[in-house]
Amino acid sequence: MNQAIRRTWLAVAGVFILLVGSLTYVQFIHAGALEDNPWNSRQLYDQYGSARGSILVNGSEIAQSVPSDDSFGYKREYSQTDEYAALTGYFSMVYGSTGLESALGEELSGKSDSQFYDRIAQIFSNKETHGASVELTIDPKLQKKATELMSGHKGSIVAMNPKTGEIKAMVSAPSYDPNQLSSHDSKSVIQSYSELNQDQDKPLYNRAVSGDLYSPGSTFKIMDAVAALESGKYNKDSELDNPQNLPLPGTDTTLPNYVNGQCASRSKADIQWALEQSCNTPFAQIAMDLGEDKIAKTAKNFGYGQDLSVPLKVTPSNFPSGMSKSELALSSIGQYDVKSTPMQVAMMSSAIANDGVQMKPNMVKTVRSNSLSTLYDFSAEKLRESTSPDVAHQVRDWMVNDVDNGIASGAQVDGTKVAGKTGTAETGTDGNNQAWFTGFAPADDPELAVAIVYEDVDAVTGAQLTSPGAKQLFEAVLNQ
Repeated sequence: MNQAIRRTWLAVAGVFILLVGSLTYVQFIHAGALEDNPWNSRQLYDQYGSARGSILVNGSEIAQSVPSDDSFGYKREYSQTDEYAALTGYFSMVYGSTGLESALGEELSGKSDSQFYDRIAQIFSNKETHGASVELTIDPKLQKKATELMSGHKGSIVAMNPKTGEIKAMVSAPSYDPNQLSSHDSKSVIQSYSELNQDQDKPLYNRAVSGDLYSPGSTFKIMDAVAALESGKYNKDSELDNPQNLPLPGTDTTLPNYVNGQCASRSKADIQWALEQSCNTPFAQIAMDLGEDKIAKTAKNFGYGQDLSVPLKVTPSNFPSGMSKSELALSSIGQYDVKSTPMQVAMMSSAIANDGVQMKPNMVKTVRSNSLSTLYDFSAEKLRESTSPDVAHQVRDWMVNDVDNGIASGAQVDGTKVAGKTGTAETGTDGNNQAWFTGFAPADDPELAVAIVYEDVDAVTGAQLTSPGAKQLFEAVLNQ
């Protein structure tokens, strides 16, 4: 009898331990996975049954939660979508979230660690949960101007304060309407997403920080110029051969010089004139002379190959490795496998503008909880020393000359010195290219650095869009 009781007791104890263990696993160890499970309807109702915080620009809401006429409680609503969709992203019942909706999802939903006491207070006061609001550093007038400049085109513009890292404008074109994806009508959301996802112009990409990335073209010659000066083998008076065709080692082909400037007028060129006219062959020779390691190190010092969030995640730009000399020559003019985001190109110019110091880019000015307590306030943060002040100043002077006397003259602003560099990246056989401008103004006390890229344009159209577009952006800031 005692043995039977003992066995029964052990069986009961075992079942109890099993139940407690299972409960512990479900409640604690596996809780996060259960919450994140897309089939968890309670989590879905929790997300849409509370008021998500707003995203604001200069006090105006560009994303907000509004009451819905269904059981979910709230729906996400977006305004000025042409201007801001690439920044806000979308918050969708079907496809989750992207952009700032994703990067700042915990703050906007009220679930970040810094909002713990707010959540406790809301529970005890029996008040509805509200997320934090996010104010951006974006200048609405500049954002509007950048959007207008991109209208009808594919490409991107990034503008930032080189002294602080504040992102003042970020545009990706074409844009889309995130309201189509935030609807609670799943059927229409799926249809809209399918159409957007199949669109060959890829409107869901934020070209400024991600997507397929771009060949930076001759804007990369800024890196060659920095590397040349840092090496000690070259200075402002150094002269190089300037052939119209440079034989590429180990191949039967040649690298042609740039044909739309005055490169053909000189057989020798100093770096200033080569940069002013965007001559290819002198910079290819500099790169082959200094070697891959030096050019790669310079590119890395300016941010190539490194992770970054602004807080949107920025795809690392790439400078290839293990190249032959001929491949290095092509890379030196921003071709071959060199790939850049407009964000990276804007950071490159910003570092030159800021005495060689690269500041961390950021587009978040303030995050405030529902109780109006400040969870985050922007403060300028040094990211790295990209080069010395002396080198930065010399390259700045060369970039000023490019605007004053060279092929970037379309960026000239009356009464203000502008530093700039154009670029053209060949991308196919149809004769169209990627057209670039990057630079900053005023050159001696910079307020704005920009990177502009247009896709699939011919050389004439590119020249009409890039430098004159930069001029309008500079004027929009300087005339305030």
